[in-house]
Amino acid sequence: MHNKSMLVKIGAQYSAGKGCEFVVWAPFAKSISLHIIAPFKQRVAFSRLEAGYWKVALNNVFPGARYFYELDGRVIRPDPASFFQPEGVHKASQVVGHADFSWNDQRWNNFSLEDYIIYELHVGAFTPEGTFQAAIEKIGYFKKLGINAIELMPVAQFPGKRNWGYDGVYPFAVQNSYGGPQGLKKLVDACHRQSIAVILDVVYNHLGPEGNYLGQFAPYFTDKYKTPWGSAVNFDDAHSYGVRNYFVQNTLYWFEHYHIDALRLDAVHGIFDMSAKHILRELCESVEESFKKTNHRRYLIAESDLNDTKLVKIRAQGGYGLDGQWSDDFHHALHAIITKEDTGYYEDFGSLKHLTKAIKNGFVYDWEFSRFRKRFHGSSSAQIPSAQFIIFSQNHDQVGNRIFGERLSSLVSFERLKIAAGMVIFSPYIPLLFMGEEYAEASPFFYFINHSDKGLIASVREGRKREFSHFKWEKIPPDPQSQKTFDRCKLDWGCIAKKKHSVLFGFYQELIRLRKEVPALARLSKKELELTQLDSKQVLIIYRKYKTSKAIVIANFNEQDAEVSVDIPDGKWYKRIDSSDARWLGQGSTLPKTLSGKKQICIKSLHLSLYIRGE
Repeated sequence: MHNKSMLVKIGAQYSAGKGCEFVVWAPFAKSISLHIIAPFKQRVAFSRLEAGYWKVALNNVFPGARYFYELDGRVIRPDPASFFQPEGVHKASQVVGHADFSWNDQRWNNFSLEDYIIYELHVGAFTPEGTFQAAIEKIGYFKKLGINAIELMPVAQFPGKRNWGYDGVYPFAVQNSYGGPQGLKKLVDACHRQSIAVILDVVYNHLGPEGNYLGQFAPYFTDKYKTPWGSAVNFDDAHSYGVRNYFVQNTLYWFEHYHIDALRLDAVHGIFDMSAKHILRELCESVEESFKKTNHRRYLIAESDLNDTKLVKIRAQGGYGLDGQWSDDFHHALHAIITKEDTGYYEDFGSLKHLTKAIKNGFVYDWEFSRFRKRFHGSSSAQIPSAQFIIFSQNHDQVGNRIFGERLSSLVSFERLKIAAGMVIFSPYIPLLFMGEEYAEASPFFYFINHSDKGLIASVREGRKREFSHFKWEKIPPDPQSQKTFDRCKLDWGCIAKKKHSVLFGFYQELIRLRKEVPALARLSKKELELTQLDSKQVLIIYRKYKTSKAIVIANFNEQDAEVSVDIPDGKWYKRIDSSDARWLGQGSTLPKTLSGKKQICIKSLHLSLYIRGE
């Protein structure tokens, strides 16, 4: 009955001249009816197909039509694979004509992943308007900064008008308050025309609590595993074939209909699957198969706190074959040494050796004992290519999961901000910036929601308080339900004109320009990498090369100037950037414009510089 490679398109599939075909998976239903409620009223019974799928086709239904499904003559719900929820999570679904959009990105060709310079943003908080259209108006800003890839936090329909996006309950539907399907397509199209890739954050480990009706249609969830969000998504229990199809279809949907260039798979450590073929492997295989037809490069990037290289190893080595993954270890190592914080998971970090290992390998914990976890943790990433790791000094989680949502700019000095920026952008991995960090945005980034259920709101408030217990933050976090909490998270674009903010923006511009233009920095390789770690001085020297291009990054994390003896190989090296220069509001550099041979140098406190050989 079930073909092992069977993929079934679900949702309201509209085709011009042929009408609309509605397909839903409901293996236990005895009957299903389609209720068209606008622009006319009509009720039609579905026909049962094999494997628990149901279908009805109508030639008088067009884009814009709104509808519900009726289960067994008693329960009326929106489409679990709805493409648009114009009135929110509890109201009718709407038919979308994907072919109606006129794309202008025919000349766009996705970059190699190692060339990405990523900028993570939350659509609602990125601009005062909080829409896709407003984000389009910032494309010139991305170009000026040097960004060539933006990463959107989840846009799948969530309850209300404000949410991080991880409470989405319609994985195929684009958030109505952001601008819906048309708005997202316009943003992607506009980015592609300006040679900017678009990454979309998707959530396959859980759905939000409000408006989550999937379980009423089919066994989308299982109590076989425990998760922080309740029942796990059913990827390996009875009837999981339809659940797997649902998420495979979702992955392909974003690439096909929205021209998305990469998906960031949220918290894959929350995906439980003991099948012989893990769902992540199946997603990779399905995407690769679609590439053969389109010849467009698309990427799957995982977020995971497991430090498990199986995610990105090729399948011949027993891996799943994902294209990349985030490295939280790099963030933790850098954050701990910059801020001196040592609570929560930061207790596992704080030494220069941790940052050195993160730069050298990607993971710090590679089956080492973690005091925070009280167990051994991770696998060795030494043999994993550099271009498979995304690193950062800040992101939505690391900022937003602090009790007061403080950005790095609120925690450390201006000099430390410059070092953090250089460590990320000059390291041999793919850099990610979190919106506003490039000009030291002062506004916090809190966790926020807009639920309608009072009981649910209360449980979220309590849950946030418990979440901070590891960090011994005993104060009460801002109310996530409050409009004021959300409003405080919006970027303050006016501050970029102020001195320190504009100088830091210029510093980021220069770092990104150098990374792109210097082959030793642009080409990512661990093999062409050497590090000198001077613990007593808190100095780190990074030596990178690619063919004839060579670069040396010098960083002093100490609050004292450091006298260091260096042996500079291969002739004369020229300084290209120095964070201590007056141009960058430093106190004046002590390093010479050129370096060569063996000599004693004085490195200013809290300093970062770059030397290039022969250029």
